[in-house]
Amino acid sequence: MTKSSPKELATKAAYNKKPDVQDKRVAQNRARRHAIADGRASVGDGTHVDHKTPLDKGGSTSDSNTRVVPAAKNQGWRAKHPSMYTKSKS
Repeated sequence: MTKSSPKELATKAAYNKKPDVQDKRVAQNRARRHAIADGRASVGDGTHVDHKTPLDKGGSTSDSNTRVVPAAKNQGWRAKHPSMYTKSKS
């Protein structure tokens, strides 16, 4: 893994301090905890909890909107479906 430059680290830190980014991360972590409690996932199992309808597109944080998928399947999905991840203009 390559080291990040100081400028890149500062950019990431500023991004992660945004309230909407923090809210999304809290929702994702909550979904992961629920999946672990339900027995659908376990710590260190190489899976991701995916929201069927993305939070950015109005998806809920309920258990009915989440699924457990292998990390390899979930990573890179964004590049294959870019229209799903462009923010809608309200």
